Amino acid sequence: MVKLRARCLFVGDAAVGKSSLCHTFYSDGSLFQKNYSLTTGVELLMKCINIPETNDSVELYILDSAGKETLVESCEKMWGQPSLLCLVFDLTNEKSFANCSYWMERVHGHCKGLQIPGVLLGNKSDLSARREVQSSVAKEWAQSHGLEYHETSAKERDNCDAPLLSLAQAFHSLYQERREAIQNLSPD
Repeated sequence: MVKLRARCLFVGDAAVGKSSLCHTFYSDGSLFQKNYSLTTGVELLMKCINIPETNDSVELYILDSAGKETLVESCEKMWGQPSLLCLVFDLTNEKSFANCSYWMERVHGHCKGLQIPGVLLGNKSDLSARREVQSSVAKEWAQSHGLEYHETSAKERDNCDAPLLSLAQAFHSLYQERREAIQNLSPD
């Protein structure tokens, strides 16, 4: 049995639903506040994910980072070295999707080019009548940046667990690969 720890960074524009998603996931869907105040720093939540078909688990340290541009630089100092990335945009806001490139540049600059597993989350799927970003466009963008794509609705508690379970499994797989590589280096 192995217990791993991973820093999972949530970034994206202000008001895309990062805090709602974090709290919905953290509370197993039992908490969705109707009113959130703007995140002005980095909020830390922790949740343990059991990896299916193993006795292993990953403790996700979820870093919910402010999305307001004037706060990003000070928040970035609190990111540390993230292990996983959740890049969130609002499906009803084309600009929040366009700004995903900015966020990717920011994270890559902070991580000094290290590749970290990540997902692109299109949030607010419950507002389908107001959708501005098509799934096919977002999925293509995600794939071109090495990310998995998921659509979620924190309000409806729809698909909020799958992206983070996927990230925990990706982190566990990286651990397994590195462990095997080290074991292969040792003489028989």
